[in-house]
Amino acid sequence: MKKTISALSFLILAATVLLLSSGCKQQAQKDTISISGAFALYPLTVKWAEEYQKLHPEITIDVSAGGAGKGMTDVLSGMVDLAMFSRSISPDEVEKGAWNVAVSRDAVVAMVNADNPYLAELKHRGVKQSEFVGLFIEKKITSWNQLFAKRGNDKVNVFTRSDACGAAEMWGKYLGKNQESIEGIGVFGDPGMADAVKKDPLGLGYNNVIYAYDIKSRKSYQGLEVVPLDLNNNGIIDADENFYSSLDSVMLAISDGKYPSPPARDLYLISKGAPEKKSVRKFLEWILTDGQNLVNDAGYVQLKPAQIEVEKAKLK
Repeated sequence: MKKTISALSFLILAATVLLLSSGCKQQAQKDTISISGAFALYPLTVKWAEEYQKLHPEITIDVSAGGAGKGMTDVLSGMVDLAMFSRSISPDEVEKGAWNVAVSRDAVVAMVNADNPYLAELKHRGVKQSEFVGLFIEKKITSWNQLFAKRGNDKVNVFTRSDACGAAEMWGKYLGKNQESIEGIGVFGDPGMADAVKKDPLGLGYNNVIYAYDIKSRKSYQGLEVVPLDLNNNGIIDADENFYSSLDSVMLAISDGKYPSPPARDLYLISKGAPEKKSVRKFLEWILTDGQNLVNDAGYVQLKPAQIEVEKAKLK
């Protein structure tokens, strides 16, 4: 009897070892794609990752946001497979090995608090590019009263980004400068910028579209309002400039080229050199095909068919 029990125990132990060994092999065979970088592309990349993993359970995709600058540093140092990037790639970054594929479009918009006492006037007349320069770069305009030529001293509390990011770089380019030239109270990340403006009725900031509009309601987030750009500098927001009422109308303006570039721009996924990892290439190919069907619902602008073909060619 003792021998029978001993033999049975041995069989159970052997079976357990085999199961554990099989599980470890499956775990080892599961491929991981690591991605970090721009807050601008983070929500869409997370959506892509979720849907792709449903189709390919053998793949794990880890996505983290920390700003475009961090993404570039991470990917060039080999810490991640891909970087989310929200500005054009510099020649210096290309020299260091940055390889890119455009995956969608969006834009940077100016934002104020929904309780701003000058909101009605802002929506009616908008703000000229030169006035934004006076607010963000030259600091010649320091009060809302000064902007609207009224008596009083309601100070404009200007917010900018403290982290190296595409939103600040593109907003700086729209104003003829760069991120380093923007003056204001520094806040970290797109969520931080939105929160800062929500808390300050006299605040003025800028943010990526996806952090200004709710993708469910397609309206601006509660507590925030988007400031119209007076594109023709005539002191009034004309009908063809008035596309801020919904996320979809802003997206259409970006797609049609009505919204200026910058601050409209392509969004990229970057690797160090053309990706050699098969799982990374397959993921990028999917993003440029079936993955494009998720772009608009996620609050971004699809690439046009001709550009998709150009980007797909980079993967061949």
